[in-house]
Amino acid sequence: MCVSTGGKLRFEEAKHYPQSRSTYSRTVQEKGSTDSDGLFKMGAFRKRKVVKQGHLSSWSTMPCMWRAQVQTSAPGGTLIDDKRVAAITGAAQGIGRKTAELLAERGFRVAIIDLRGADETIRSIQSRGGEAFGVVGNIVEESAIDGFVQSVYERWGRADVLVNNAGISFISPAEDTSASDYRRVLEVNLVAPFLLAKAFGKRMLAAKRGCIVNVASVAGLFGVADRAAYNTSKHGLVGLTRTLAAEWGGRGVRVNAVCPSWVKTEMDVTAQASGLYTDDDIVDRIPMARFAVPEDIALAIAFLADENQSGFINGHTLSVDGGWAADGGWDKLRREHR
Repeated sequence: MCVSTGGKLRFEEAKHYPQSRSTYSRTVQEKGSTDSDGLFKMGAFRKRKVVKQGHLSSWSTMPCMWRAQVQTSAPGGTLIDDKRVAAITGAAQGIGRKTAELLAERGFRVAIIDLRGADETIRSIQSRGGEAFGVVGNIVEESAIDGFVQSVYERWGRADVLVNNAGISFISPAEDTSASDYRRVLEVNLVAPFLLAKAFGKRMLAAKRGCIVNVASVAGLFGVADRAAYNTSKHGLVGLTRTLAAEWGGRGVRVNAVCPSWVKTEMDVTAQASGLYTDDDIVDRIPMARFAVPEDIALAIAFLADENQSGFINGHTLSVDGGWAADGGWDKLRREHR
């Protein structure tokens, strides 16, 4: 293992165990290293923190080759232990962060991939005794996805749950939306979840068990003006959810989606800064007369991720919207019933 001591890098040779042991050793050659809080940095070379006397000194992009003891499945396919593992995209903030923290509280080991890194989420989980690590990567790049999947299985030997949470919003009249902007939204919100489901799904199918939860939207159930790209991506994600559920359910892998209404997150703050809608616009539309909060969505995801609670739920789109999709009335009528 590549570690830092007194500002110098030290290499630890892997220990060798008999084949009968569930933990065994093999040589791993990668460009990069793991820093003290479990965060992998990915790129042409994985970056690593160079620590001197307990303080961050610099980032080094120098390649590191090492032999490491890797906990994984034994040759016969036996898992290291029975502690469940959840892989989550976009967990630096908002719904993703709350989901990561909640699943960790419920005993999951948590692996995160995020474009900007999820240091605060990881530290939050670890401070409460949980296990977590993160990868900085762009999920529209297949190489980043492959590296993430590999790091999860090399570290813990399994992935029980994949939460496809990462997504972007784009507000623009359809006639003003460029082809490049339209494609960019679909790449992040629809193509990337497919690639992640494919990469993790192969391993889950081999293990004959697993669960995928896609974070879609009420915008995947009906239309909302000025969001042609976003709505299309979320409708597609609902369709992907149902298709994979039909294809993989018989082989032990459940696939479901949650469809939140407007959630009070950083994304909402950014969207409202455009001046296109206000809190009152949303609250007046929802029968329960409030925004969702990240915990509302995280609790729904955790329910679908737990095979003991939702083991026969497959191909479902769970609306977490305060009654938005159910209400065909109008604002005055809703206000009369509050």
